[in-house]
Amino acid sequence: MTASAVVAKESLSGLDAWRREELPQPPLPKGLGWLGVVGPGVIVLGLSIGSGEFLLGPAAFVKHGLSLLWVTLVAIFFQTMFNLELMRYTIATGEPVFTGFMRTRPSSRLWAVFYAALFFLQVGWPAWAATAAGAIFFLFEKRLAAPGDASVVYYIGCASFLFCVFALLFGRRIERTLELLNWVLVTCVLGALLVLALVFVPAPTWGSVAAGFVGYDTTLSEFNFLPAGVDFILLAALVAYSGAGGVSNITLANWARDKGYGMGERAGYIPAAVGGKRVNLAHTGFIFTPNEEGMRRWRGWWRIVKADQWGVFFTGAVLGMALPALLYVTFLPRGTDIRGLGIAAALAQSMGEHSGPLLAGAIAFLGAWLLLKTQLDQVESMTRAVTDILWTGSEKVRAWRGGDVRAVYYTVLAAVAVWGMIALRLAQPIVLLQLGANIAGAVFIIASLHLLYINTTLLPVELRPSYGRRVTLVGMALFYGFFTTLSLSRLFGS
Repeated sequence: MTASAVVAKESLSGLDAWRREELPQPPLPKGLGWLGVVGPGVIVLGLSIGSGEFLLGPAAFVKHGLSLLWVTLVAIFFQTMFNLELMRYTIATGEPVFTGFMRTRPSSRLWAVFYAALFFLQVGWPAWAATAAGAIFFLFEKRLAAPGDASVVYYIGCASFLFCVFALLFGRRIERTLELLNWVLVTCVLGALLVLALVFVPAPTWGSVAAGFVGYDTTLSEFNFLPAGVDFILLAALVAYSGAGGVSNITLANWARDKGYGMGERAGYIPAAVGGKRVNLAHTGFIFTPNEEGMRRWRGWWRIVKADQWGVFFTGAVLGMALPALLYVTFLPRGTDIRGLGIAAALAQSMGEHSGPLLAGAIAFLGAWLLLKTQLDQVESMTRAVTDILWTGSEKVRAWRGGDVRAVYYTVLAAVAVWGMIALRLAQPIVLLQLGANIAGAVFIIASLHLLYINTTLLPVELRPSYGRRVTLVGMALFYGFFTTLSLSRLFGS
């Protein structure tokens, strides 16, 4: 394929063509130096631990048993492969993948509206702040929130949500702030959960978790891939949020751009309002010539990306699913439905009854901190994605306020904040979370195939995914299509 053909394809939807530049040199980390070069994966991992792993996973495993862990392992594998393909596009072009989607027919505007709407439908519901409110309520009242406490929990949720909004005002590079916070979060949360599991969880339960990853139910002594009476809406939500989920995964490419991965080093980043300085953010990407030197650098960046995804995201997401599962099924009897205002505090109450109020308070604090951090990431991801879509798609937006991307970013953030106050009143947190998670499953069906299309048509031949990776993306669409269909059949009673 000639260079001109590639340029013609990438600009057919109305966006500007890529500019040709050299691919920047990749870092060559050794030892602890790896901690400085990985980063986007830990942000997405922080998102995953706060939704599927700490909320939907325990709700499903306590109710239906640990044999459902197999779906989480498959989902995390597919999401890791999906993330790698997102990174492929961004390293090659310096663009977020949302921009790549906008480069396809029929028009950039149609895809901009489509993916912005999906973002709103999935993460526009501040479910994490609402569930954190239940844990905070437990910290002060030493009991689970009841239906009569709904108003109090709502106001705590509002305060929690606004805290997340204001936190995004500070720093230099917003992506770097999230990265540092998530390193602290992931290390402390996984470390604390591991210590608690080693102290309180009996050996047979560890064996049950290991068996559950292959679909084996040790209580029934048989493989039990879909337990009788399983809640398909909850199951589809668990599958979608095992890992990050839907549009949250896609935003990984935006964070990789701001981290400076590959051509992202030439694109710029979104700075914070307080502590940041004005940065010229490119509205269109770049492409390099895949000659011998270019491909050497490409392989160096691919080495970084694989460490970020397999070493950080995949490993952390599996641990993040297993460790809370160990604790929840140890302290809560099978069949218990913990979905309600107190879902985030259910473990704290049960462990408190066993080992005293001090431990209960520590667990509730851990849960509140984890969920607040997840809400912060979700607010930022939605604001960032919509900002990048507007910045890429509209010359008028780029010219507004002298071309300072911060003006666009914080205007979008203000709109997200107003909507969040309204959405917190609409339904219980777990309902909002399940709604968003089921939308995430639908997003994966569409986006995995759309990503396959742009990586195999827009990128130069030398940079395109192998046939095995292409088959994996198709398999991902089928996997999520199966569980989304089950959820819809339950929802509509067919």
